[in-house]
Amino acid sequence: MEGDLKFHLYNLMPGGFEEKRVQFYAAEITLGLQHLHAERILYRDLKPENILLDDYGHVRISDLGLAVELKDNEPIRGRVEDFMLKVSAPEIVKNERYSYGVDWWGVGCLIYEMIEGKAPFRQRKEKVKREEVERRVREDQEKYSDKFSEAARTLCRGLLHKEPSFRLGCRRVGRPEDGAEEMKAHPFFTQGDPNTGREPVPWKKMEAGKLTPPFCPDPRAVYAKDVLDIEQFSTVKGVRLDAADNQFYSKFNTGRVSIPWQNEMIETECFQELNVLEVNGMLVPDLRPELPANCVGEGSGAVSNSKSGFFARLFKRKACIRITNLFSRFKSLN
Repeated sequence: MEGDLKFHLYNLMPGGFEEKRVQFYAAEITLGLQHLHAERILYRDLKPENILLDDYGHVRISDLGLAVELKDNEPIRGRVEDFMLKVSAPEIVKNERYSYGVDWWGVGCLIYEMIEGKAPFRQRKEKVKREEVERRVREDQEKYSDKFSEAARTLCRGLLHKEPSFRLGCRRVGRPEDGAEEMKAHPFFTQGDPNTGREPVPWKKMEAGKLTPPFCPDPRAVYAKDVLDIEQFSTVKGVRLDAADNQFYSKFNTGRVSIPWQNEMIETECFQELNVLEVNGMLVPDLRPELPANCVGEGSGAVSNSKSGFFARLFKRKACIRITNLFSRFKSLN
């Protein structure tokens, strides 16, 4: 994959995409949602970072972690925290029952963001409480700049209608996938505009993947931030790891066994002998609690094990450790 829309939008085209490009992405996303809705799947997480570009510039809907199946197409109720802060529809904010209309609300938010270069109800990196975002979604009317053509403006207004029954994509009563047909019939997709370069969408070719995307990624470029940039994964900025953090991580990452001990265990192949449960139908001594703790072998041939503390620390138990030639191997290391 060649990055997500969030990276392309905010790192390569911070002022927003041209309308022709927005139309292409919106059309492919509409077809993707139509397929999901036909399978009675509500996506619920439409945002730029979840829309990926392939090697040729076509978009792919990713991350179905919040998707849910609507059995019998019955509306559901439930607040999804991760979903709410970014693209929450008014009916979710008000804790009402909702259906496929929340996906079309998400399409409206995404189209608006691709054109304007920012989300309709929250500025990028704006520090604002959730309650304020919810209030804006419920009460505020989104504002349109001169970046929007008349068709783009009416499309977003229809998709961002506060009342689901009047929202574009929800007005037809019938199959869930009929909402996409309503979208396809909007002038933003059916009419051209010489000022923006937008042309009518040939839906059959679009669905067959026969149209050339307006942007083709450079195969030599890396459309992603540095993987070591921790800020892209956290809302906490300016994180710096000091020596204490690294020491704590080394213990967390490897348990309470130091890395030198782990390397020594690997080199001596002790796991090959420690991972034996029974011999000749009998449990090995280290799994028999009735035997003395500090012994190696069985019966009168048992010997004291000066290294037993190491294994006690490893396995957190006072057990007899069965070692055949391993004991001599450890002695040779000292």
